[in-house]
Amino acid sequence: MNRKKLTQLLGLNLGIAAVDVIAFSHLELFGPSAFETALGITLIFLSGAGLTYGNYTLFSEPKIQAPVKKAMSADDYIEALNNHKDQKAFEKTIDLLIDQIGRLEKKNKIIRDILLQRFNDAEISYKKFDAVIAEVEKIFFMNIRNILNKLNAFDDDDYNFIRKKYEDGAFSQKFMDEKFRVYDEYISFIKSSAEDNEHILLKLDKLLLEISDLNCVDHNQLDMIIEEIDEFTKQVKYYKN
Repeated sequence: MNRKKLTQLLGLNLGIAAVDVIAFSHLELFGPSAFETALGITLIFLSGAGLTYGNYTLFSEPKIQAPVKKAMSADDYIEALNNHKDQKAFEKTIDLLIDQIGRLEKKNKIIRDILLQRFNDAEISYKKFDAVIAEVEKIFFMNIRNILNKLNAFDDDDYNFIRKKYEDGAFSQKFMDEKFRVYDEYISFIKSSAEDNEHILLKLDKLLLEISDLNCVDHNQLDMIIEEIDEFTKQVKYYKN
């Protein structure tokens, strides 16, 4: 226990003891009147309650509540991206990201529909395919979340203000070069991340091509497709998050 808490604890206990000493120097617990007796009993009860609660509060460590992380759906990500549409530097990229989410959902639905024509959803083969799709979705949306973090951090008003002042010749070229390097890092990261998502969608296109004639493949071909998907998952994990 730290010194501050020890001081508070000592002060609490001495304070209650002092009140009791002063009070009972003028009162008798079982005095001549019912009022005096009731007052004495009440004082003892309050003193005991104060000591118990006060000591418990000072001895117990405060509970730190972990922040609740809300699971975001595709619609939540689209809504979050739409909230940044007023950032002119990223307007076209945000449109692309929203379109990517729609295309991802469409491709994954088609993949699952095709797989269910060939497998029962309880079969191991289907579960392997489905696990890969779920992993790809996870990485794709993790990428979107990182983009949103960058969009939240980017000060659009400051960017536009600095650009205007630059045009007016308010700052030196050296300062502007350094300032724009910071802005360029934001812009580069967001555009690069959008391109990473396009690579993920391209992989899904290739996967769709492979399984579109799934009913005609034999067991060996199926094993090869699953092996390729497993390799795909490993490669996807190296995408920028």
